[in-house]
Amino acid sequence: MADDTNANRFVPDPQRRIAAATAIGMNALKPMMHFQVSMLRMWADGIERLEANYDKKLEDTAATLEEAPDKERAA
Repeated sequence: MADDTNANRFVPDPQRRIAAATAIGMNALKPMMHFQVSMLRMWADGIERLEANYDKKLEDTAATLEEAPDKERAA
């Protein structure tokens, strides 16, 4: 008689197929997620630089406006 345990080895297991498909999908998704995260980091860095430049220009403008009345009083 044939051994039933060997016959069950070749029966397709839906859970294994789903797990394999999920693993393949996650492996394909990983580089795309890394790319999106790096793009988000670049975007956030650009926003922070813009904010720093804006603050610097605002301070320079405020300093210039404070100096103007002092020069008018001296004249």
